[in-house]
Amino acid sequence: MKKYIVAIAMLAAAAGVSAQELTDAQKAAAEAARAISDAPKAEKEVVKPKYWSESLTTNIKFGQTSLTNWAAGGDNTVTMQAFIDGNAKYSKGDLFWNNRLQLDYGFVYASSKPILQKSDDRIYLESKFGYKNANMKNFSLSINYDFKSQFSTGYDYLTPGTPEGFEKLEDVPKNDLIQLWKDARNVKSGFLAPAYTNLAVGIDVKPASWLSLNIAPVTGGIVIVRDESLRANYSMGLKKEWENVTEGLPTDGSQYKSARFEFGAQVKADVAVKVNDNFKYTSQLVLFSNYLDHPLNMRVNWDNRFDWKLAKYFSLTLTTNMIYDDKVLIFSEKDGETKQRVQFKESLLFGFTYTIASRK
Repeated sequence: MKKYIVAIAMLAAAAGVSAQELTDAQKAAAEAARAISDAPKAEKEVVKPKYWSESLTTNIKFGQTSLTNWAAGGDNTVTMQAFIDGNAKYSKGDLFWNNRLQLDYGFVYASSKPILQKSDDRIYLESKFGYKNANMKNFSLSINYDFKSQFSTGYDYLTPGTPEGFEKLEDVPKNDLIQLWKDARNVKSGFLAPAYTNLAVGIDVKPASWLSLNIAPVTGGIVIVRDESLRANYSMGLKKEWENVTEGLPTDGSQYKSARFEFGAQVKADVAVKVNDNFKYTSQLVLFSNYLDHPLNMRVNWDNRFDWKLAKYFSLTLTTNMIYDDKVLIFSEKDGETKQRVQFKESLLFGFTYTIASRK
């Protein structure tokens, strides 16, 4: 009997010890939980929405030809062309604002003409603000603004006559020869001569990921020709004081207005096709009809660009530009006439390309 009493007493003691230890553990856990809850909470990092995306592509291309004792003849030439394409796009909810600035400039030097000749020159700014409703799939209301001009004066280089005392033009001292070429050239364009600026209200249609159409039945534009000597070539109107004068008109072009207002409709088609990581094609066709003056005679601007990436920083680029404007009168030595003509330019160059784009 004593054995049972001792065993029961020992079990009771053990149970008491375990209960005490359990109580202490619970107290410790509660204190730890209270300490954690009282500790300063780490603030969650708030990710701000990114509404803007930007990109910048720079392209510098070179060309060079050197001839030594070349029986077939020809010129030593050096060409350089630089291109900058900057994009800034904003998107928030149903609103978007797309901006693009393209700058081109290039020159060529030929040994037969001891002066730099401009080969490429363009300033082109586009800005589009729009609203897209969820119920209007592939359609959006938009306002477009664009500006187009060039940086510097462009010339038509005519071969100067050989001055007295020299048998041929090449015998003239270099400094005098340069001046002869400068005196013989004719001004063809310049900064704000001409310049085209348009504000178009309409709709954007995107039938495919690679095609965007902008249809603007309400388009107002201003054509600017700052150089008086070029205003006749761009069919600028006569100033009020010269409207009824038929004889004795100035020969320097000062009788023409420096700006012309146009109001009409515009259709702009943009194509962007990326065949793969190394080849892409972009194109823009702009048609404008002036309600105020011969609306069936549309102004056409069609630009194409093929970019073929040969290595990480090097590419081959082919560009074509076609313009038809019945307000632009061009003289041709072939027929000796000054009239409307189709303008076309093509350029194929190899060079260095680098693109900077913002992270999404």
